Amino acid sequence: MSAVLHKSTDRVAAGRAAVLFDPWLLIPTVALLCLGLVLVASASMSVADRELGDAFYYVERQMVYAVLGLTAAAVGFSTPLKVWEKLGTTFLLLGVLLLVLVLLPGIGVEVNGSRRWLDLVVTRLQVSEAARLCVFIYLAGYLVRRHAQVEQQFSGFARPMVLLAVVCGLLLAEPDFGAASVLLGAVLIMLFMAGARWRDFLLFFALAGLAFAALAWSSPYRMQRLTAFLNPWSDPFNSGFQLTQALIAIGRGQWFGVGLGEGIQKLFYLPEAHTDFVFAVMAEELGLLGVLSVIGLYGVLVWRAFHVMRRAADNGQLFGAYLACGIGAWLGLQAFINIGVNMGLLPTKGLTLPLLSAGGSSLIATCAALGLLLRVAREAQAGVSGWRTREVMP
Repeated sequence: MSAVLHKSTDRVAAGRAAVLFDPWLLIPTVALLCLGLVLVASASMSVADRELGDAFYYVERQMVYAVLGLTAAAVGFSTPLKVWEKLGTTFLLLGVLLLVLVLLPGIGVEVNGSRRWLDLVVTRLQVSEAARLCVFIYLAGYLVRRHAQVEQQFSGFARPMVLLAVVCGLLLAEPDFGAASVLLGAVLIMLFMAGARWRDFLLFFALAGLAFAALAWSSPYRMQRLTAFLNPWSDPFNSGFQLTQALIAIGRGQWFGVGLGEGIQKLFYLPEAHTDFVFAVMAEELGLLGVLSVIGLYGVLVWRAFHVMRRAADNGQLFGAYLACGIGAWLGLQAFINIGVNMGLLPTKGLTLPLLSAGGSSLIATCAALGLLLRVAREAQAGVSGWRTREVMP
């Protein structure tokens, strides 16, 4: 697989016109973003009206976050990749600093037993979203600089793993098991694409398996979350309540749904209907047809991200290639986990559905990542020389 990212082939033909925005990335992104605004409105109006006296409270906030997200995407798209690579270490330090700050008493905001947010007066920042993107930017640069060590030496594989252990440890201290799982999976995919040896992966999986097993057994809360999904109907009014309500919503949708805005489960039955479980609301109102359409849009995004990765690698733009790999893996894993949780296939993780769920930090970070991905696609299409190529690496 390392040949995918380290073999430079013929460059883009001279004089070939480059498309400003990759339509295979832009169209699914816009479609999901617009659908997300509609679903947040549908899922949150009854709750917002009862709790806040303003039925449009959450959807108005989501629209503001969408504007901020598009602004972040514009910044990511307009900034050359060589600038992002040069600032990789700075971003890493910023990400770790945010994860430390949120754990400090009096600084981090605790909600439902989790300390995941920083109070920015006008809004709250979920630090895991920003930190994850910072790690991807740094790691993409690391894999460019140290590709030989990653391919040939255990030390090249171990260094990012030590960093990952520190970051995941901070995430688990919040606790945010879902964010740690997505970050871990995406980083491992990046290392695999970089050509890390199988025996290094096997050693890591053995150690990680023991560590996760110890974490699960040491915390009754985590063990309950990990096992409740296996049979939610055994305790439908306590540990299995959220999942049983989600399954009822999905089942009611059938082929074509009950109609947009006509769902019942969001009316005080399904907790977190506009955030973590917006997929269940969509399944109830839009049915299997809507579900398959949304999964198809995510599939196009992930496919195109890896296509962009391959094109960037062929042009010698290895930083962009690794960054596209990390972003594509992140979006795919998070969507897969959220949908799996909603359908009772995975334990509850507290992860949002990218671009669809309500949540400012998630939406802004996702839009920023997609802006970077569009930038990678732009430079790869135009055949811009990479900041570093294989020939000039130490």
